[in-house]
This record gives sequence, C-alpha cells and structure tokens, in this order.
Amino acid sequence: MSMMKGFSNAFRIPELRKKIFITLGLVFVCRLISQIPTPGVDWAALSKSIADMRAASQGGGSLMDLFDVFTGGALGQCAIGFLSIWPYISASIVIQLLGSVIPALEKMKKDGETGRQQLAQVTRYLTIVLCIVQSWGIATVVSMPGLGMGLSYNGELLQAVSNPGLGFHLMTVIGMTTASLFVIWIADQITTFGIGNGASLIIMINITSRLPQALLSAWQRYFGLDGVQATAPLAELPIVLGFFVVVVMGTVMLVQGVRKVAINSTRRSVGGGNTYGMQQTFMPLRVNYTGVMPIIFAQPLIQIPAALLKRVTDPTSTGFSGMLNRFADDLANPTTLHIVIYALLIMFFAFFWVATQFNAIDISENLKKGGSYIPGIRPGRATAEFLDDMMTKITLIGGTGLLVVALIPNLLMGWMNIPWDIASFFGGTSLLIIVGVALDTLRIMESHLLVRKYEGFLSHGTLRGRGGV
Repeated sequence: MSMMKGFSNAFRIPELRKKIFITLGLVFVCRLISQIPTPGVDWAALSKSIADMRAASQGGGSLMDLFDVFTGGALGQCAIGFLSIWPYISASIVIQLLGSVIPALEKMKKDGETGRQQLAQVTRYLTIVLCIVQSWGIATVVSMPGLGMGLSYNGELLQAVSNPGLGFHLMTVIGMTTASLFVIWIADQITTFGIGNGASLIIMINITSRLPQALLSAWQRYFGLDGVQATAPLAELPIVLGFFVVVVMGTVMLVQGVRKVAINSTRRSVGGGNTYGMQQTFMPLRVNYTGVMPIIFAQPLIQIPAALLKRVTDPTSTGFSGMLNRFADDLANPTTLHIVIYALLIMFFAFFWVATQFNAIDISENLKKGGSYIPGIRPGRATAEFLDDMMTKITLIGGTGLLVVALIPNLLMGWMNIPWDIASFFGGTSLLIIVGVALDTLRIMESHLLVRKYEGFLSHGTLRGRGGV
C-alpha cells in the first residue's frame, strides 16, 4: 500500500509530474527510433531468417540474442536505432579505463568541472568514431549473401539488401550514426529535465521491451497458445515464480549492499572562536562496486570468438576443423565449458575493474588533507593498504554474488530447458540493470516526495542509490 500511495503522491506534485511525463515522452521517441527499418533492407525476410536461426540453435544467449536484448528488438528490423546508446556507453568505458593509464586523461579527471567538460567532449568524439565503425560493419554484414552466416529464406541464400554497394554503406552509416547521436541527446534531456539517468533509463527500457514476448512465451510453455500444446507441467510454474522472487530479492540486496567504514574527523577551529569537536561519519564501500561491467566484458569475450570459429570451421569435418567447430558450439551454448570460462572471466573482470577504478591512495590522501582518519589506522600509506585490503574482500563477496546472478539464466536453460527469452529475466545483465535503474529512479522520486512532506515508497527507511550502471 505504501508503494502505491507513493506513486499516487508523485502525480500530486506539479514539478515531479512534469518530469515524469517528459521522461515518458522522450522514452517513447527512443522506442520509435528502434523500430524504423534501415532503408534498402528487406527487414521482413531478415526477421524470418533470424527467427529460423534462433529456432535451430541449441538454446539462447548467443551474440545475436545479446544484441537483441540491448537494442530493444532493433536487430530484427535492422533499424536505424540499432546502435542505440551503446556507442556512448562503450566510449565512456574506454575513457574510464584509459584515464587510469594516460596522464592527460587522468589530469582531466582531477581538474574539476573544466576537466569533466573536456573529458565529456573527448568521449563524444570517440562515440562518433565508434558509431561510424560499427554502422559500417553492420552494413557490410547485412550486404553479404546469407549475412555471411549462411542464413536462408525459402531455401534460397538470403540477400537482405537489394542494392548493396558504397551508396548503401554511406546511407547506413549516416542513418545509424545520426540516430545514435539523437538517442544520446535524448538521454541528456532525460537527465536534465526528466527523472533519473537518461542513458540508464534507455538501456532499461530497451531490455524491458522484451518482457511482453517473454510473458507470451511463458504462457505458451505452461498453458499452450494458438493450438500449440504446453511443453512444461503446470506444477513447475509456482516453483519458477517463487524462484524469480528469491532471485529479485537477492539482486536487490546485491545492488543495495554497502560496507560502512567509520571515518573520524579531527577537532577543528572555525572563525569567531567556534570549535567543533570530533565527528564520525561513514564511507560506504559498495558490495557490487563493479555494477554490470564484468558481465558486459565477459559475454562478448565468449560469444565473439565462438561466432568467428563457427564461421571459419567445417561442422562436417572429422579432423581439427570439426573439433574447433564443436568447441565453438560448446563455448556459445550453456555447457559446462561455457559456464566455467564465463565464471572465470566475470571474477577476473570484477577484480580488474576495482583495480583500475578504486584508487585507495587518492582516497587516503584526501582523508589526510581533510583532517579525517579511520579509527585505529594511521593516516597515509597504512590507510591506503587498509582500504585496498577491505575492497579486495568486498570484491570477492560482491563478485561471487554477481557470478551467481549472472549464471542463473544459463543454469535454467541447461537444467530446466527454459527458453532464453524467459530465463534472461531471471538474472544476468538484464535483471541487474532493471533492478539497479528502477531503484535509482524510485530514489529520485522519493527525494521529491520527502522534500514536500509526502510519504515515500517505503513505510520504514529510504531507498539507497546504486551509484551508476
């Protein structure tokens, strides 16, 4: 009841109501862009051929499925909004990583507002480069007979582009790059005039746009649909729903979890003779400090090599080529090999991301300059070592939790034969992003409610922010 009352109160505040409607309108425009087919592409034949290839695959979670998740279904139409916000996200990640090794970028990060503006400009330039490269690559693949994957339609090798060539490539590059930059602009407008972080909201909406199809698949699986018999016993449904609730609760705990480190500030004198005594605050170290980054890094590193190996090997061969093809199949599908490599990559990138983004030395120096310290720990190097050791232990716990959430869809597909479009909402990147962005957005709305003396979404306590995608 408290949650519903919170939503009701949100529409009683004119400023908040305006922000909500602006956000909904801009999100609608983004979804519209993701449904406009690229000119020159026979999107109907392309969609049917992709559906045939999915039906013939062993499960799900392939590179194609990942593209479809993050683009909100733009893959089937080869829409001009296929790239969506992802070139900007990729550029931001690259700049973040390079900021730890390139002195010029590191200097920008420390130069306050001016440096942040310069860093944002560099990110935008890199975004344009990525848009051009990726859209050219998409145009090249779509122009190939059978998409370079042997896809066929009605027994004939598919030719998705009626007039391939330089003209089609240029048109695709201009269309997709412009659409992507427009979506990035919309994300900025949502951040400025709407509710929450625009880029995160667009990614979440793209993912949740697949929810109706997932519900339809679930209904067909347990109740049958259009003359198709149910493929699973109805007794399985309560178990699956209960498991889903448990997974969501665990994901919320993972996203919200923090380790509070006590910070004491020394006595200091202020003008006028006023003296403030020692105060204690807390430094929150997030359990899931890496967010979804380890999964985002790990998935392509498994699926891209598998896709390339399948293209250059012969599945009918009994020699080395056939062995590589079978290895690629095991790598791409939820087999034991896939799960083991996926788990190792996630844990590696969890520690890698913390090592590159969490600077214990800078934090200890800032505490020392501010006259603050951790009780029982000497300022300076000892504080840095303490924070580094603490973050290593937290990352082990958070990385393990992230690993469990990431592997749940694979385990459901492998053990219970649940289709990918259903299993993907039980964990992995999809659920982490949905839960994290939803909590951030509710927290912002709750802050508006509490400032105006309205009741928040929770009867006790308040929502905590997640701190980024």
